[in-house]
Amino acid sequence: MNLRAKMNGKRGVLLKNTMMLYILQFSTYFFGFIVVPYETRVLGPVLYGMVGAAMAAMIYFQNVIDFGFILSGTADVALHREDKKYLSHLFTAVVWGKVLLAAVCAVVLAVLCQLIAVWGDYAGFYFLYFISIFLGSLMPDYLYRGLEQMEIITVRAVCIKAFFTVMIFVFLRDETQYWLIPLLNIIGNGVAFFGVYLHLKRKMGIGFCRVTLREVFSTLRDSLPFFYSRIATTVYTATNTIVLNIISGTGAVTGYYTSADKLITTAKSGMSPISDSMYPYMVKNRDFRLIRKSLMLLMPLILVGCVVVGIFARPLCSWFFGPEFADAAHVLRVMLPVVVVILPSYILGFPTLSPMGLAKHANYSTIVGSVFYLVVMVILFATNHVSMVTLGLLTSATEVLIFLYRLVVVWHYRDRMRPDNREEGEAT
Repeated sequence: MNLRAKMNGKRGVLLKNTMMLYILQFSTYFFGFIVVPYETRVLGPVLYGMVGAAMAAMIYFQNVIDFGFILSGTADVALHREDKKYLSHLFTAVVWGKVLLAAVCAVVLAVLCQLIAVWGDYAGFYFLYFISIFLGSLMPDYLYRGLEQMEIITVRAVCIKAFFTVMIFVFLRDETQYWLIPLLNIIGNGVAFFGVYLHLKRKMGIGFCRVTLREVFSTLRDSLPFFYSRIATTVYTATNTIVLNIISGTGAVTGYYTSADKLITTAKSGMSPISDSMYPYMVKNRDFRLIRKSLMLLMPLILVGCVVVGIFARPLCSWFFGPEFADAAHVLRVMLPVVVVILPSYILGFPTLSPMGLAKHANYSTIVGSVFYLVVMVILFATNHVSMVTLGLLTSATEVLIFLYRLVVVWHYRDRMRPDNREEGEAT
């Protein structure tokens, strides 16, 4: 088989796994997205704002529990995919690492519920959401990504998510039943967790085994650089909702922001599987031409979509979320730059910088963005200019800054994209 045929075969596997990863990740947001109009109408802006604040807080805890394993684990599995004993040790060490991190997070959440009055009033609700994200974080996506066998986990997970999404429509009837949202997620994530782990053991020969505490901490240490990147991203994606929830006189403002952010997050989720599936492929193949072709194909569609949404933002929010949410259009418009830059930012991150030997800059970019976000946030507080619109503008500016950082680094080191520079890129 010649080189071209091999590359076409690899791209075929990449395309299949991209589609599977896209379906898996996007389904999480899609099923959550389709129930939003129903939830906003049943709960109203105030209670929906509380739900949004809980979801935003859980993003922090989820990133701590995930701890970057989705990236470090994927690369590790891709390099040792034939060694089932190694994969079982990695799998077990990751699970124990997540259990330890979840225990720490539970203590932190309990303290926060005591310190923040608006959280303390709904402490039980917050802990239901916490259990839900903990069970969801135990899904071994990194194994299937590294093995490039996403179809297996995708079919099982999507079917379960679809079923429990339908349950929201069936059981959520009035605002007093808001607790059903995390409870049904707990059941869905628990069933998915059990089904996937059963498949790993019976069909793939990967299961729990005895590991040492040193192995667990070694796995955590290897994931630490990726964790920095993920938690830095959380600073400028989830903090806005939490800040609005704490300082707002009513939950309505948080509800407006949450609903607009849901649209932006869903758009982002439609793009992240593209870069996530490219990551193990690029680590192995350094096919930089694929990066250019992907961006040239997709960016015109994204730009046109953002222009249309910007023009019709107010009627779109009123129609989709309900008439009470028309003011969410103000936030939606100022956050559209996020959608414009997020795909090239994702692709120029780990999928491009890692095979160039510059993965550290993917982390640096998010850290720089987070520092910028925090500095401007302090200025907004000091000048009494914190509002849902200014926070939306701040998020857009942060995402644009991160994209520009990555673009400048890739352009500066573009010589490393040449095939004859493989060793230089890997050695750095």
